[in-house]
Amino acid sequence: MPSDPVEPPRSPAGHRPHRVVVLALDGLLPFELGIPHRVFGRPRDEWGRPLYEVVTCSVRPPGPVETDADFAIHVPHGPEALATADTVVVPACYELGPVFERGELTDELADALGLIPPAARIASICTGVYVLAASGRLDGRRATTHWADAERLQRLFPQIDVDPDVLFVDDGDILTSAGVAAGIDLCLHMVRRDHGAAVANDVARRTVVPPHRDGGQAQYIRLPVPDPQQASTSGARAWALGRLHEPIQLRDMAERESMSVRTFTRRFREETGVSPGQWLTRQRVERARYLLETTELTVDQVARDSGFGTAQSMRAHLQAALGVTPTAYRRTFRAASERGEGAAVAV
Repeated sequence: MPSDPVEPPRSPAGHRPHRVVVLALDGLLPFELGIPHRVFGRPRDEWGRPLYEVVTCSVRPPGPVETDADFAIHVPHGPEALATADTVVVPACYELGPVFERGELTDELADALGLIPPAARIASICTGVYVLAASGRLDGRRATTHWADAERLQRLFPQIDVDPDVLFVDDGDILTSAGVAAGIDLCLHMVRRDHGAAVANDVARRTVVPPHRDGGQAQYIRLPVPDPQQASTSGARAWALGRLHEPIQLRDMAERESMSVRTFTRRFREETGVSPGQWLTRQRVERARYLLETTELTVDQVARDSGFGTAQSMRAHLQAALGVTPTAYRRTFRAASERGEGAAVAV
């Protein structure tokens, strides 16, 4: 029996949370199915209203969907829920059949995808990218998937620019992630894009994950198990995070771990996937974003407190990392806050 149309709820004041519809396909991985619910289900605005509503649907009428584990899940909505989506997320699954084998959609799946509104944002986690690729939505675009599947994806869909090294790709209205936990990075990125770093950081903190992982998939591919006797650079990173507002030299970080600069740099890259300088810049950009969103500090003060020293230096780094100036970034999220869309905390 088809489910009733699922209309997004509105509060008496006209507030409507952004609707995220998760498409559950047979053979799905339960962990990846739960990622959008965990990440998007947390943020609230300052009045305690949810910023997102997450619903799960199938390509069939409501009922059981098989997983790759020893249990099935009951999905309460059919494909008609896709027509109400602001964002659609397609998690990985292991029973894609002709999608995975020949790059062709089944009629059932094609009909379901045809219900997605043209303005909706679409994201895939891990091998969910095959669904987007088979639908033609990734033609001429850059995309990623689990590193173990990247070569096969490229062979099956040569019209796609497959990047096997990154954790996720944001191509505007379509986003794709690498495997498994990279789905968390992707969903946090969408929250950050929608509502700013402060909201995304709070979600990450409550989910007990880092708000941003530097580096790409290369740091997870065919690496030997680290020698437990080897020193780590984690202490130096923690030390640096506590004094981002101060000048920090590479030799100072190396000395914290009693290493030479050369050894420290090599070990740092092995552990994070980036150089110490790249990592430090990223942390300062995140600090600047947080201060611009949540304080009344002037741009000059934010630049000093985040360690950039001058407003000119901070402007150059934010422009390179985010494509906007500090003033434009603050204006965007202040405007969202005034509309009740962005000044939020996670619960």
